Amino acid sequence: MSKDIVLRPVVGMSDSKKQLKKMPEDVQKQMGGELYLAQRGESPPHSKMFKGVGSGVFEIKDDFDSNTYRLVYAVQIGNRLYVLHAFQKKSKKGIATPKKEVDLIARRYKEAVDMEKEFQS
Repeated sequence: MSKDIVLRPVVGMSDSKKQLKKMPEDVQKQMGGELYLAQRGESPPHSKMFKGVGSGVFEIKDDFDSNTYRLVYAVQIGNRLYVLHAFQKKSKKGIATPKKEVDLIARRYKEAVDMEKEFQS
């Protein structure tokens, strides 16, 4: 007996989809495949917890052509998957996500929580 696959709806916050589309095609495919697994409720292999924003927030990182691309998404806000931010990491100082990007992700996380409350009411 096969189990029906239920995909969580994806909500792109602000310009996250536009930013993803600016990335190289290979990166878009990688990120898309990882998001699909998350939609199915699976743990994508290139995804890790993104700390300091909220629970259930994950980051997908892809190194391509000497550049690093990141996509941050939340899975524990209602039954939707919220893409909070997609960006190319340009900082050459270590591997940490720049504060400007973390602040933006935190703001969009709060917006996603508020949006989910609207969906529920």
